[in-house]
Amino acid sequence: MRKLSTALTVVLCMTGAAFAQSYPTKPIRIVVPFAAGGPTDMHSRWAGQQLNAALGQAVVVDNRGGAGGIIGTDIVAKSAPDGYTLLGGNPGPLTIAPSVHKKLPYDPIKDFAPIILIAKTASVICVGPSFPAKNLKEFIALAKSKPGRINYGTPGVGTVGHFSIEYFASLAGIKLNMVPYKGAAVYVIDLMGGNLDMAQVQIAQAKPLVQQGKLRALAVTGTIRSTLLPDVPTVQEEGVKGYSSYNWNGILAPTGTPKAIIEKIHAVLSKPLHTPETKQQMETVGFEVAGDGPAEYAAFLKEETARWAKVGKMAGIKPE
Repeated sequence: MRKLSTALTVVLCMTGAAFAQSYPTKPIRIVVPFAAGGPTDMHSRWAGQQLNAALGQAVVVDNRGGAGGIIGTDIVAKSAPDGYTLLGGNPGPLTIAPSVHKKLPYDPIKDFAPIILIAKTASVICVGPSFPAKNLKEFIALAKSKPGRINYGTPGVGTVGHFSIEYFASLAGIKLNMVPYKGAAVYVIDLMGGNLDMAQVQIAQAKPLVQQGKLRALAVTGTIRSTLLPDVPTVQEEGVKGYSSYNWNGILAPTGTPKAIIEKIHAVLSKPLHTPETKQQMETVGFEVAGDGPAEYAAFLKEETARWAKVGKMAGIKPE
């Protein structure tokens, strides 16, 4: 029985390797679980361009937004594990959703095979130009004097913007009031106009508005200062120890996709990702190249899921 099992394993490995050698023989689809134009879409299109150039097959980016990314993510979870349907990964539907929803149509850990973590970015905690706090320490002091009366905007419940600010509030010992919007573009307008108190804004989006005096940057959410806004301190520098928050994007496949295909896709994307040109392009729009491979990416997803679950409990967010 053991010999039969060993022989079967060898045959399956040989079949997978042969399949990978001929892969791809038809167009590849990358499902982006959000509308076009955002960072997940941008990085998925970058990945598609690299795959097309290296493998000679068309790559179609399929935007399937809805339900905070759950709809598009579920499409990939239920797709054939053959390397022809990939996922543009984002923390919302993969590592935060389990803390917001009691039941998801997929298992974020068991139903996906991580391939590569492309990039990550910190955000900037911003207020409008007329807001009384001039820095994060003043903001925290003001929030402590007005518990629950300072409003912050997010792209919705269960997003990075939501959990990230709740994490900050919990560590800072303050209580803020969340106001959900349909997207960052909408709440940034309210922030500039004084109709919203505070929000996290992507660094590349915030930079020109901060320089023009339309927004005031209080702190960046990463562990180090951003090269785009070098004069803005980190949240940790402003006294909130242990805090950091990043948005990130990667590429995943359905579980069961042959290991040889996973490795082939990773090799194609990893090589151009680590060039000086790509690094410079990413930094120009506020992203840091990550490059984590399948095993590292899988470990990262588990760590992030556990971290956001802890944040959810700290903030009193109960899964519904």
